[in-house]
Amino acid sequence: MKTILIADDEEDIRALLLMTLEDPAYRLIEASDGESALNLINTDPPDAVILDWMMPKKNGIDVARAMQDDPRLKHIPIIMLTAKDQPCDQVLGHEVGVCAYFVKPFSPLRLLDMVQQLLVQAEA
Repeated sequence: MKTILIADDEEDIRALLLMTLEDPAYRLIEASDGESALNLINTDPPDAVILDWMMPKKNGIDVARAMQDDPRLKHIPIIMLTAKDQPCDQVLGHEVGVCAYFVKPFSPLRLLDMVQQLLVQAEA
C-alpha cells in the first residue's frame, strides 16, 4: 500500500483529492498547514506528497526545500498544487524538487494520472 500525503489549507481541495485518489492501494493522509505536513513527512515518510504552495505556518516551497535537504526524504515525489501560475513560480518549484506542477483549477483525472506515474517511477 502506498501512502500519499495531501497538504492543503483548503478543506474543499483536500476533500476533492481524497475522492479522486480513493483506491484500496493508497493510504491517504492529510495536513492543513505546512508545519503539520512536515511533521507527518518526518514521522511517517509517504510515498508521494501533494503540496499547496500557500499554506499557513510553512508554505509548500519551504516544505519541499526541507524535504530536499533531508537525504531520507529527498527521493519522495512532490506534486505542487497551487494558484501561483507564473513561469518563475514553476521554475522555483522545480528548483526545490517539485516533480509536477498543477495550477488551480486543475483536472483531477490528470492529477490522478500524474500520481500513478510518479509512484511507478519511484519503484523503478
